[in-house]
Amino acid sequence: MAACSDSIYPRSTNSTLSLSLSLISIYLSVTMAACSVQKCREKSLIKSISIPFYDCPYSMPTTSPAMPIDETWEQLKEEAQSDIINEPILRNYYCDLILFRPSLESALAAHLASKLSIPDIIPRDTLEHLLHDALTADPELGCAVRADLCAVRDRDPACEKMVHCFLYYKGFLALQVHRVAHWLWAQKGRRAAALLLQSRSSEVFAVDIHPGARIGKGILLDHATGVVIGETAVIGNDVSMLHGVTLGGTGKQAGDRHPKVGDGVLIGAGANVLGNVRIGDGAKIGAGAVVLKPVPDGATAVGSPAKVLEGKKSSLPAMSMDHRF
Repeated sequence: MAACSDSIYPRSTNSTLSLSLSLISIYLSVTMAACSVQKCREKSLIKSISIPFYDCPYSMPTTSPAMPIDETWEQLKEEAQSDIINEPILRNYYCDLILFRPSLESALAAHLASKLSIPDIIPRDTLEHLLHDALTADPELGCAVRADLCAVRDRDPACEKMVHCFLYYKGFLALQVHRVAHWLWAQKGRRAAALLLQSRSSEVFAVDIHPGARIGKGILLDHATGVVIGETAVIGNDVSMLHGVTLGGTGKQAGDRHPKVGDGVLIGAGANVLGNVRIGDGAKIGAGAVVLKPVPDGATAVGSPAKVLEGKKSSLPAMSMDHRF
């Protein structure tokens, strides 16, 4: 019976067999994991490399015959496709923010949310829904967005394509954040949410526009760094202003205390317009000017304190971007 205790295989052989089986099991596990990783990589490659630019969802017109074509949105997509051909490294970026999106409003909401979100504190999805809801709820917001894009394209000689403005120009982006913030402030009474957007926009874009300020369409904030616009300021349509402009108050008084800027006004870099003064339609404010008094329609004001130049009448200075006087 003693022989029975030794089994058919020697004890050492049993150990070797167990070790071999363990190694085989580990090998199979590693192999299966490697296969899974490879499949994931293949899927990733399919998404990021193999898809031709013209196969991206929504890269072709999405409007039905019964709906008017959104020319601005179609041009953005065409320009994005062109950039992908010339610079394939941009494929994922352009597809995620533009070509995968069904509309300009959807794309803008996603882009702004990616800029303003704070991981684990202000989630990107939450911000995107907030922005998208506002942009789609009021058709005037969408109209203003498109007018602003065209303004940058037409007036900024450095802007070769509208898609570059849409993706990279912080003046345009800060202005669109303000449009949503103002809608929340004035239309919905959601002042805490509006102030959140203002704060994040100021931190990210270095542009501080109070949600209460009323701003027209076709606005160019060129370079935009350091622009400050107060709560009761009003800006008309087709206005151009450069970096460092302040539309502020003159003290701590409450009420209507900020400038009123007419249509077609050009405000140069570093200019300060202070108090509840009116800047007339088509006026020009020189760089570095400090304006404390009203400026008539079509007039040119320069200096500190600013003085109106006699005989200097401007003609659509915001459109020509002519800062000479």
